[in-house]
Amino acid sequence: DEFDNFIPLAPDKKFDGKAQSFFVTYSNGVQTARDAWCYNFSRSELEKNIRMTIDFYNSHDATDIDPTKFVWNSSSVQNKNRGREYSFNATQLVEGVYRPFCKTNLYFGEDLIHRRAQMDLLFPNGKENLLICVNAIGNRREFCPFMTNRIPDSALSIDLVQCFALYYYERGAQGNLFGENLERRDGISEFILQRAQLLYGVDVTKEDIFYYVYGFLHLPAYREKFSAELKKSLPRIILSDKFWELSKAGRQLAALHLNYESQPPAQVDFEICAEDFRVNKIRLSKDRTTLIYNDFITIKNIPPRAFDYVVNGRSPLEWIIDRYQVKKDTASGIVNNPNAWAIEHDNPRYILDLILSSITVSLKTLDIVENLPDVEF
Repeated sequence: DEFDNFIPLAPDKKFDGKAQSFFVTYSNGVQTARDAWCYNFSRSELEKNIRMTIDFYNSHDATDIDPTKFVWNSSSVQNKNRGREYSFNATQLVEGVYRPFCKTNLYFGEDLIHRRAQMDLLFPNGKENLLICVNAIGNRREFCPFMTNRIPDSALSIDLVQCFALYYYERGAQGNLFGENLERRDGISEFILQRAQLLYGVDVTKEDIFYYVYGFLHLPAYREKFSAELKKSLPRIILSDKFWELSKAGRQLAALHLNYESQPPAQVDFEICAEDFRVNKIRLSKDRTTLIYNDFITIKNIPPRAFDYVVNGRSPLEWIIDRYQVKKDTASGIVNNPNAWAIEHDNPRYILDLILSSITVSLKTLDIVENLPDVEF
């Protein structure tokens, strides 16, 4: 009953300017229905795969099943029956976030994305944005917020994810969504801005409120007390007397989680037999103190505390171990090689540095969260 009296993050109706909620809209992540085709660490391989699958779609009927060339689903079958042709659009080769702490290339073309949700309104034409992502209703995982500035996958949290944006974009006069005539709108509602300014002063901005939400959602007491409610509904929170402390902490957490790649390396021990930074499958010892990076590099004395910060079931380091390995999709035969990202970004140490930075992210996040103020609910 107490939770139900809090202010919802999500409005009853999306894009409602009079919504009595923290945000005026929210969105699921993208659902491709063909991840092996639409995501790849290699931009050049992604383009090749997309061109191949578009050619197959245009030259075959929906009754022609070949999982090595195309994945038919309800939207593509409907488009084919309508006689719609697909075409490749290089501007839709963008960076996305497939899982926490896993940035990759995404083909965001309308034809091959099964469900784009509201992402074309949040990231049109390469526009910048920030999203607070949370587990969707009915999630199985422990509640944990995550911030990104890239288009997220719908399964970012393994279960579905819901995203609350700092901004969204609308067509301007005589403009179109993918042209230059776009008008940016605030994701934070006027309702909550007026309430916050009444409580904390006219200097409060919508950006302050956005970071306050991120800080508040990390409160251990909130996540523990309302764990059952957070599985059944989207978050509802309050405006507390610790507003400025939580807003500041939210900014610090956001800086860590958005810039996770550039955090200073953790102080761990190395055994380096050769400077070969390629990976095939990274392995972690059973006691989680040693990481076998490849045949030539071993990382030792990983602090146990690095595993205490968990995002959707895994620590940042465990997410990297899981995602940064060479994988071959069984159905399509497509190979996704994380070493290609390092090569194409002219940084052969990218994955190794990412591992060291991820440990720092965990430790710093824990320090911030453990020093969050006490809030009375």
